Amino acid sequence: MTPETRLNRSLPLLLHVATAITGLIDAISYLALGHVFTANMTGNVVFLAFAVAGAPGLSITRSLTALVAFLAGALIGGGVATRLSGVLTPSWITTALSLESALLLLATLAAINFRGSLGSSFQLYSIIVLTACAMGIRNATVRKMAIPDLTTTVLTLTITGLAADSRFAGGASPRWRRRLLAVLLMFFGALIGTLLLRYSLVLPLAIATLLSICCVAISMKQRVVLETRAL
Repeated sequence: MTPETRLNRSLPLLLHVATAITGLIDAISYLALGHVFTANMTGNVVFLAFAVAGAPGLSITRSLTALVAFLAGALIGGGVATRLSGVLTPSWITTALSLESALLLLATLAAINFRGSLGSSFQLYSIIVLTACAMGIRNATVRKMAIPDLTTTVLTLTITGLAADSRFAGGASPRWRRRLLAVLLMFFGALIGTLLLRYSLVLPLAIATLLSICCVAISMKQRVVLETRAL
């Protein structure tokens, strides 16, 4: 098996792990940070509209903060891809995912002794900013990678593809295993995140950080393989 083949097989694995992380972050942000999404900006924009219209339980400030932090992260991720993508592919992916891991680690540390609405606003907004920025970097990176059916944060097109391209619809069901696995990983990530939140905010954030570090390790391994091949 060539290094390029290994790379092509490992990147979907990396993105599947990242999809599970998104489930965790969605559970954390929506359930613990005041009905805001820091990974899914489609939902966050809708929440912002609800908040502007005066819907109870939602916050314009929290939603705007998440949106701005996500945009900042996407700018960073886009800059990393633009400047480093001319070298070996895993190099810029590793750099971007390392930044995501660092931000999630900081969010985990910021969540120590978190008390929700009874706690510090600075602590709450710090976690929102750190997780949203991390997810912005990730989304910019995944967009550059452009692997079909693995956006890691939004499943609408993935689920649509499962039905619209299925044999029942006259299609050939391409990549159905990849699509189905992405849906399941998002589900179980959110499920585990919800269960862990019963104990503390630190636990699901720590799990998300560890999984993100696993993504970095996968990318680094492929970088070593390709650099060795190039010698």
